Amino acid sequence: DEVTEVLAHRSDSLRDKFVEIPCSEDYDSHKRFEGCTPRKCGRGVTDAVITREEAERIRRIAERGLSLGGSDGGASILDLHSGALSLGKHFVNLYRYFGDKIQDIFTEEDFALYRDVRQRIQQRIAQVFGISPSAMYLTKPTFFSRMNSTGAKTTHDEYWHPHVDKVTYGSFDYTSLLYLSDYAEDFGGGRFVFMDADSNKTVEPRAGRVSFFTSGSENLHRVEKVQWGTRFAITISFTCDPEHGIGDPLLG
Repeated sequence: DEVTEVLAHRSDSLRDKFVEIPCSEDYDSHKRFEGCTPRKCGRGVTDAVITREEAERIRRIAERGLSLGGSDGGASILDLHSGALSLGKHFVNLYRYFGDKIQDIFTEEDFALYRDVRQRIQQRIAQVFGISPSAMYLTKPTFFSRMNSTGAKTTHDEYWHPHVDKVTYGSFDYTSLLYLSDYAEDFGGGRFVFMDADSNKTVEPRAGRVSFFTSGSENLHRVEKVQWGTRFAITISFTCDPEHGIGDPLLG
């Protein structure tokens, strides 16, 4: 494996680690929003925003939701905003498909915790990049992922390809991942890899760890294939463009 540097080991407890890197030109081909569009780019890792206990509670939300469906392949998605849920080789709308039964699966407390966690991550990103949290908007897709070693059945299951978020999803300006399980304890493989010209740099997931970065091609990345066990995470994405903003999910 070409990983030459570990940015964050699972055993580390990082208050704040930030690496500044030059911004790519990706942002120039989109409308700029003063006071939000990245002028300082980079990547950060913190274990001091979300507690392990909160991460476990969030993971239980993901487990309950994904128990209703799940992909035939190795990667399953649950999006509480749109209702998208992997089911076999397809997706269903959780809210339409299960209707009022949703109230038996999720609680108002679940959604309040989700919202609180999202706000704290947003505040930390804003603080590190020197922008106002109110200038950033949650954007889609924001989703839970569950990955295991099952072989891919559709292209949706092929999560390991290198990609740039700003290219894949034009609205993204800042991307974050909250890890909900532990590398080398809950799963093997599945590390997050930044692919730089000179070397690769990896983040080892740990429950409660937040990894965040500007979404342009300065942060080309991929996820290693999961070799064993189950990896849970939630991707929470932000845009500077209010037209691409979405609200927090609501129960019912």
